[in-house]
Amino acid sequence: AAAAAAAATTQPQTTTAAAASSRSAMTSTARLSALRTLMKNANLDAYIVPSEDAHQSEYLAAPDDRRAYISGFTGSAGCAIVSHNAAAMFTDGRYYAQALKEMDASWTLMRTGDRTTPTQDVYLKQILPAGGRAGIDPKLIAYPAFEAIAATLKKAGQGQEIVPVLDNLVDAVWNSDGKPLATRAPIAVHPPQYAGQSVDSKLAEVRKAMAARGCSSLVVSALDEVAWLFNLRGGDIPFNPVFFAYAVVSQAEAVLYVHPEQVSPDVSAHLGRGVQLRPYDEFFTDVPTRVPAEGDIWIGPKCSYALAALFPKERLVEHETCITHQKAVKNEIELQGIRNCHIRDAAALCEFFLWLEQQAAEANGPELQHTEVTVADKLEALRREQSDFVSLSFDTISGMGPNGAIIHYHAKRESCSRIRKDQLYLCDSGAQYRDGTTDVTRTVHLGQPTLYEKRCFTLVLKGHINLCRTPFVEGTTGLALDALARQALWEHGLDYRHGTGHGVGAFLNVHEGPIGISFRPSAGRFPLLAGMVVTDEPGYYEDEKFGIRIENVVEVKRATVKGNFDGQFLAFEAMTFFPIQAKLIDTALLSPAEVQWLDHYHSQCLQKVGPVLAQQGRTSALAWLEANTKPLRVM
Repeated sequence: AAAAAAAATTQPQTTTAAAASSRSAMTSTARLSALRTLMKNANLDAYIVPSEDAHQSEYLAAPDDRRAYISGFTGSAGCAIVSHNAAAMFTDGRYYAQALKEMDASWTLMRTGDRTTPTQDVYLKQILPAGGRAGIDPKLIAYPAFEAIAATLKKAGQGQEIVPVLDNLVDAVWNSDGKPLATRAPIAVHPPQYAGQSVDSKLAEVRKAMAARGCSSLVVSALDEVAWLFNLRGGDIPFNPVFFAYAVVSQAEAVLYVHPEQVSPDVSAHLGRGVQLRPYDEFFTDVPTRVPAEGDIWIGPKCSYALAALFPKERLVEHETCITHQKAVKNEIELQGIRNCHIRDAAALCEFFLWLEQQAAEANGPELQHTEVTVADKLEALRREQSDFVSLSFDTISGMGPNGAIIHYHAKRESCSRIRKDQLYLCDSGAQYRDGTTDVTRTVHLGQPTLYEKRCFTLVLKGHINLCRTPFVEGTTGLALDALARQALWEHGLDYRHGTGHGVGAFLNVHEGPIGISFRPSAGRFPLLAGMVVTDEPGYYEDEKFGIRIENVVEVKRATVKGNFDGQFLAFEAMTFFPIQAKLIDTALLSPAEVQWLDHYHSQCLQKVGPVLAQQGRTSALAWLEANTKPLRVM
């Protein structure tokens, strides 16, 4: 099984639509022209190209990255709406700079979150003529999103409508322009020493939750939920150890729909008689026969419109699935695995930043021989030396100077910047290990930072510390906590255009719902619970100058707080243990409590990571760690 796991997950797809489009014979203008011809033939006034695949995945397999192909914009979030005389790209503040840089003049950036920007449904209402039709592939839009757009257009009273188009129009263009083929990696068993709970036990919990909600069946379409439920992992999508699958669970049976060629005898034996296997390609025809004739059908909010349309609307219960919450609250074995992999990950980071500082010391001028991409390659190579490494958990964000201000910057080998000693360098990276998932950001300066850079960095650090050290009452949401990380920045008239934290999977997706820490209303839907794992990552960015972000993965734990309140308190506890660069800190801006927190954090870094470096014989890295975890010198 271990060998199968390596085969399944050490070689995820690396070809992206952006890479494929760079080899395309068609220009962006030509692609839009071809798409508009197909729209005209289908009697469509607009065509919607979302980011997601049929499972509403954030990260995509290369053949599913249609929005990147048609637009050139490679950010992980966005939606394109193409009409016969306009092409609009909706994306949020993380990607404004990137979208403007990657798209040509054919496209208009629609800044989601800006008060002057209409929502997508309102925009459609504005651009569609009376009786106009907007088309979309019904597998690529969530059922609630389709219904919301339909309701807005109907309310307008102009005869406008959104219509499902079964044959994807972008595919029709892309198929003649070198669209990459899908690859299927073997599925592997995620064994008990990592999962901490059997499939039978998980299914029993799911069926109990179904009965409590009065549902006779649960249809599972999110890939990470399928992988978690059946203790399986795959490699069909880069950086995410998942595989293409659906599942349906009733009180009588559990059926898993997968590509048969991906299933080994080990996987079949692991699932046993309690789980039936059916071909993935037969799901849409087979699943209506698997759902009991009576009772409600539970679907998640990311269930596609095409899937929801298979069932009578009155039988559907659309709500976050019980799996979403069960997966988010890690068991103790999962938590210990996540703690362990972060220690090994930090050992690789110590080697990397030691090496980076050595390269800077050897450089004659301000510019190193290495680029943003080659240093990211070095970090990946060092992570690969750690036990149970599988892959990166996302494409490393390696941003030098102005590129660091692009929040989800993607360095390209042929055009990236060299590393310099006179600018800030932001490195946001992570890895998938058999026992957990990591995600860590550090911003460093390889020379002498300016006073302004130190001031901005310290304000970000104060926000990071404030969020991590503040206890909160059980039942609190990430929406309520978000301001803690922004307070110091706000007091100086500064802010950042992204959420402060996201959930993290246990050897699963690095971005995991349903919880997060953010100003967005969605972060207020569900409370943080003990056993959840999230990130703490405030930042600050100045376009064309620099970016700053400090990110740790933290665990939600029960806390004891002195006082008269009789409720239960929770608090965050760091799982990432890697030093924060002292030369970037203006200690005059830190309170004594903040200095104490940072000194204690650094002592833990040395205490936890030091023995691993010593055991691995990495003596130079150990000396570097010792030097970078000394108590702060307060001026």
